[in-house]
Amino acid sequence: MKKAATTMKRKSGAKEEHGDSPSQLIDARIAALGDWRGETLARVRTLIREADPEMVEEVKWRKPSNAMLGVPVWELAGIICTGETYKAVVKLTFAKGASLKDPSGLFNASLEGNARRAIDFHEGDKIDAKALQALIRAAVALNISKQAAARPTRSQKKPKRARGA
Repeated sequence: MKKAATTMKRKSGAKEEHGDSPSQLIDARIAALGDWRGETLARVRTLIREADPEMVEEVKWRKPSNAMLGVPVWELAGIICTGETYKAVVKLTFAKGASLKDPSGLFNASLEGNARRAIDFHEGDKIDAKALQALIRAAVALNISKQAAARPTRSQKKPKRARGA
């Protein structure tokens, strides 16, 4: 089932307009933070990549008004989650979080929407690696199942019956 995702174009090695790959831009962002937020974003990133090694890193929504020049995004058969850093929180937002089961209760932000759910990590928070990776894997499975369901299926033509038979 995962095979469909492996045929996706890999973007993590592609050069951006500033000469840096998305992974290099995320590395630079982590280094520039230089505090608990950078450490948290780096830890979350590692857990995401370990949860599914086929995960593709991107940097999206780049604009001059965004100090980071974009938002880290992890994709596999569509967006899995984004990682944003604010003054008091590192926010991991799942694009289809409302459709995911969260038995460990990790989602603690953006709970009112019909699509997204988020996890806000504050300074000193312990990350439940096992639960986070289970959530990542569930999001990947959801994306892959939606991608497979969206593919048109070939109609199976039935042989015509002979008249009078």
